Amino acid sequence: MKPASDWDRQNKMKLWEKGCASDSQTGEFTAGSDREMDLLLAPFDVAGSLAHIKMLHKINLLSADEHDSLKRELLSIYETIEKGSFEIETDVEDVHSQIEILLTRRLGDTGKKIHTGRSRNDQVALDIKLFIRAKIEETVNKTVDLFRLLTNLSEKHKDFIIPGYTHTQPAMPSSLGLLMGSYAESLTEDMFALRYAFTLANLNPLGSGAGYGSSFPLDREMTTRLLGFDDLNYNVLNAQSGRVKTERSAAFALSNVASTLVRMSNDICFYISNNIVSFPEELTTGSSIMPHKKNPDALEIIRAKCNQLQAIPNECSLVANNLISGYHRDFQVIKETLLPAFEKLNSCMEISIKMLQNIKPEKDIYKLENNELFFSVEEVNKQVLKGAAFRDAYRSVASQIREGKFAPSRQIRHTHQGSIGNLCNDKVAERMNGIVDTFPFEKVNKALKQLLARG
Repeated sequence: MKPASDWDRQNKMKLWEKGCASDSQTGEFTAGSDREMDLLLAPFDVAGSLAHIKMLHKINLLSADEHDSLKRELLSIYETIEKGSFEIETDVEDVHSQIEILLTRRLGDTGKKIHTGRSRNDQVALDIKLFIRAKIEETVNKTVDLFRLLTNLSEKHKDFIIPGYTHTQPAMPSSLGLLMGSYAESLTEDMFALRYAFTLANLNPLGSGAGYGSSFPLDREMTTRLLGFDDLNYNVLNAQSGRVKTERSAAFALSNVASTLVRMSNDICFYISNNIVSFPEELTTGSSIMPHKKNPDALEIIRAKCNQLQAIPNECSLVANNLISGYHRDFQVIKETLLPAFEKLNSCMEISIKMLQNIKPEKDIYKLENNELFFSVEEVNKQVLKGAAFRDAYRSVASQIREGKFAPSRQIRHTHQGSIGNLCNDKVAERMNGIVDTFPFEKVNKALKQLLARG
């Protein structure tokens, strides 16, 4: 890295400084973990800048030579980001400052023109939307992978009858297929929330400036097209004030998927403890004093991390509560939990997939001792089918149980839609495919590929 010089001292001022040095302790506290988080936003800041300079050239605020030199250097910076060698220098406040400093080092006054018609406020709003949009695509793909595995397991184990519980007490016969299928359908519901979050993230805030627009004749429709957005955030004040709504919606979408993983992990841990399913020893951990233990630690960590993820929407709401319209630095702290949340959830799904690929059925309901209570409803229904009134049949079976005379046949016949005998996994898959097909990932990626292309 180039050593400090008079040039550095003059040009590495914070974008908002006016010639008076700021207090270092206050600056560090205010920046927090912003530099670390901004590394995640770096490729999106470059993409936004490429769209911005193309628009500035179109409205004659950049010459053709200025545009071409800025584009060349921005693409060079993008290459360093892709290689993992991009860094934000210790005395630089954020990614926006770092990129502008690099451009100014290389291009002189031309580099300084990158900020024309922009504020850091709409830069960060844009970067976060582009980040969320890209990360939702990754999350959707990972969710679909998990969904397909669950659907396959549901079909594979549809005849493996296991106990079903209400109030954590014996209730009715279930099946491992029904259990796996319930998580699969839950993921289709979670996909609706991901789609809504993507819709909000796919509205362009660039050009909103500090929340009050610009006297420059910015072509916001052009940058919308270049970045593959569906539409603009038209009202510039809403583009800034509504930023947290996008972030909260993304956090809520992640928390929905997380809630499905929590239920799944909890259920499987419960069934492991009852010897109904198991996992290979290499996917479990042992005890330091109990030689027999095979602990499902991975599932427990998934449960814990996904419970953490479910707290983030509330955090977003609390940070933004009671703020008047306009930008506030409060928004910055949301990045610290939201940006890493995507990776946290996706890693939980990856381990869930690995665990589920190795799940092994052990004891079905017929091999469990004292399993007769699970068949009480079946016996009631058999009497009803023979002509008895339901309430009379219910009391008859209840009396047999109370007197210790209940001896069910343990035969099961469920045929209606969604029951253990008719899982309707094909219908659930059709719904999932229908939702996923509405995401305009191809359009977005095509636009970004063109924007980032040389030439």
